[in-house]
Amino acid sequence: MEINRNRNADELMKKIGYEFRNKEYLEEALTHRSYSNETEKDRRFNNEKLEFLGDAILNLITTEYIYELYEKKTEGELAKLKSQIISEPVFSTIASELELGEYLYLSNGEIMSGGRHRRSILGDAFEALIGAIFKDSDYYTAKNIALKFLLGKINKLEEIEGTGDYKTVLQEFVQGKYRKMPEYNLIKTSGPDHDKVFEMSVSWNDKIHGIGTGKSKKEAEKHAAREALARLKKSEK
Repeated sequence: MEINRNRNADELMKKIGYEFRNKEYLEEALTHRSYSNETEKDRRFNNEKLEFLGDAILNLITTEYIYELYEKKTEGELAKLKSQIISEPVFSTIASELELGEYLYLSNGEIMSGGRHRRSILGDAFEALIGAIFKDSDYYTAKNIALKFLLGKINKLEEIEGTGDYKTVLQEFVQGKYRKMPEYNLIKTSGPDHDKVFEMSVSWNDKIHGIGTGKSKKEAEKHAAREALARLKKSEK
C-alpha cells in the first residue's frame, strides 16, 4: 500500500513551511525501516540515521533556547525541563498534529498493526524530519522550523505532562525490547476511606522498576510508569 509521494510531499512541505531542494532527504525521513525491508529498496535507506541526527539537533536547539529563556533556573532545573521537552510524548504529539503518520512509508504489516499512529514511530519520524531539514539547508533554518512547533510545548509544560501518557510509552518500550507487558500491582493503601492513597509498582522480568503513589490506582500507576521511564533513561546515559 503505497501513498502518492508527490502529492503528499507537497502537502507536508506546506504544513511545515519548508520546501526541500533535495526531496530525497524528505523521502528518507519518511521511510521506516520496515518499508525498506519489505521492498526491493536498499535496506540501508530508512530514516534511522536522520533520526539520530535530528535528535542531536533538537537537543541543541532546546538547550540553547531554554538556557536563554530561563536565566534564573539552575543547571538541574534546566536539565529536568529539557528532558520533559526532548521526549517521545512531545515529539509524537507534534507529529500527530502534522498528521505525519499519513505520509510515512511503512510495511504492510506495520500499517495493519497501527504503525501510522504508534507514538514511537511518530516521535522518531519528527526527529528524522528535523534532521532532513538540517541536511537540506542549515542549522538556523532547522532551528526556526523546530521552534515553530516546540514553542507551544515549551511554554505550556503542564500540557506536556498531560500528553505524556507514561503507561503507553513504557508499554511500547517493554513490549519492543522484552516482548512482555509491564505488570502493575498494588503494594498498599493508606489513609481513611474518604482520602485513600494508593501505592502501585510496575514490574517486568520479575523485577520492580518503578513505584508510584496517587489518590487512585490509575494515578499511582501513571507515577510508577514515569519513575520506571526515568530510571531507564538514566541507565542509558
